[in-house]
Amino acid sequence: MHNLRYIYASKGDVDEAIALFNKSLEIKESIGDVRGKAMTLWWLGDLAEQQGEYTKAISYLQPALEILQRLKSPDAESVSASLDRIIRNS
Repeated sequence: MHNLRYIYASKGDVDEAIALFNKSLEIKESIGDVRGKAMTLWWLGDLAEQQGEYTKAISYLQPALEILQRLKSPDAESVSASLDRIIRNS
């Protein structure tokens, strides 16, 4: 399913990609995959930004950033940059 999300997103079928990411998010939460949850939230935030849904993007990226900072993940910097860009442009 992981690759399908990216294929749908890259082909422009954003609705299907979002549905698959949301399913993935449910699974990651149910199995306690905290980092996976953060990465999925990041992808959802990116897709929301691409759709011009900035408030929704922020609602995904903020918790992703908090999780990644808590995990001391180097990905936190990229999520922070995305969040800053969206806030500036919205």
